[in-house]
Amino acid sequence: MKKSVYSLVLSDDVVKAIDDMAYRLNTSRSNLINQILAEQVSYKTPESLMKDIFDCMRTIMDGHFQIQGQASDAMLSIRSPLRYKYKPTIRYRVELLREAEKDVFGKLSVSFRTQSAQLISMLEGFFRLWYSLEKAYINNYFPEGVEYAYSEGRFIRKLKISKEIGQTSPDLLGNAIGDYIGLLDSEIKLYFAGIDDMGMTAGKMEKMLVDSINNGMTVI
Repeated sequence: MKKSVYSLVLSDDVVKAIDDMAYRLNTSRSNLINQILAEQVSYKTPESLMKDIFDCMRTIMDGHFQIQGQASDAMLSIRSPLRYKYKPTIRYRVELLREAEKDVFGKLSVSFRTQSAQLISMLEGFFRLWYSLEKAYINNYFPEGVEYAYSEGRFIRKLKISKEIGQTSPDLLGNAIGDYIGLLDSEIKLYFAGIDDMGMTAGKMEKMLVDSINNGMTVI
């Protein structure tokens, strides 16, 4: 959304109140004024749409994940414990774009805070397997396929509007992101629980993904 510079004459007391509110909301004075004016004229700003997406995610993920405070209007961080001998925590971070670039509207980062070389190696094995499953069952939903990167314990995947979505809404995207994180979290925990029998575990992971798609999961 294009932005321009405008001059406004405002009361000092109003500006102070705006600045106090902007500080509490972790945003800028200009952004807060922009949001307030947009609400008054019933216009949905990108920030408002992102808030609606995150609110939807909170609703469907509450009680299953630990949702952390936002570092910005465009970001939401989520934590999930992993039952494993190193007791690592899985960290999911969703970053949304204010304007979609082609079919990409954001990215998901998954990381584990660990110094264990063994755990990092196991994670690499998981994400190699997960990418092969996504490539087999999800790749054809996108013109350029699934796009992701993995390096030293951090998995980054672009979030895209697939061919099946058509018209988007904050609720649709919020539910789709929440469902994907829920699926990925379950797959990670299944992988670690069955690490001693990867043949059977890989089959269970594949079935979980296929069942999710067949049961109507919105692919992103």
